[in-house]
Amino acid sequence: MAHAAMLDFCGDVLQIESPGDDMAAMRAALDAHFPDSDGLIARDEIRVPDVFVSDMDSTIIRQECIDELADYAGLRDAVSAITERAMRGELDFASALRERVALLAGLADDTIDRCLRERIQPTEGARALIDTLARNGCRTVLVTGGFHHFADPIAEQLGFDRVVANRLEVVGGRLTGRLVGAITDSLAKKQVLEEELAKKGATAIAMAAGDGANDVPMLEAATYGLAYHAKPQARAAANGWIDRGDLSAILKLLDLPNI
Repeated sequence: MAHAAMLDFCGDVLQIESPGDDMAAMRAALDAHFPDSDGLIARDEIRVPDVFVSDMDSTIIRQECIDELADYAGLRDAVSAITERAMRGELDFASALRERVALLAGLADDTIDRCLRERIQPTEGARALIDTLARNGCRTVLVTGGFHHFADPIAEQLGFDRVVANRLEVVGGRLTGRLVGAITDSLAKKQVLEEELAKKGATAIAMAAGDGANDVPMLEAATYGLAYHAKPQARAAANGWIDRGDLSAILKLLDLPNI
């Protein structure tokens, strides 16, 4: 028998319990009747995740770091056009990343610190989300197709336990237009989630958040995959979505008080 009730008196989270196992049909019904909503569909009772793995750009922070950095080189339009196509899944991520990084060759590395200071801001609700998850025993990991130069200070600021990112090559105080080491792509993001989940045991719950095509495998692998104001590919792959609220909306869906 189906059942629906508000989680809190006069609250804004509706909990629906329905017989059957057709999650696609449930998703279609919710999209039809509750457009521009925040939601999460699960087969079992929703509980606090043991591991949270999140994308950075346009998820934990409001900006795309490489686009903002390119602006200091007068190349924002060229770089952001590639970024948008990569996020939509129209371009191979690794090739698109190398192409954009190559355009930054010669840029002084202290421009990164300036960009961080002047342009990069956490998304509304990010600190509340990470603080609350941590207080409830959840391990938090920031995994990004962006760069350690940005991700490390953002992770320290917000309290993430681990960072996985790409590394820009710097020689003589300037970017060379190349990367150092393996690329953190969609497969790497999924592998990080699975690696962290395996440490927690067979009954552990994983939650992931992201917004672009590069996040799809990670969102699909997570128990709760949250598409945050996402591109169509990412939203279609996830069983959760934040279309209306900020990152603290995830706490409401988990029935966790925002502290």
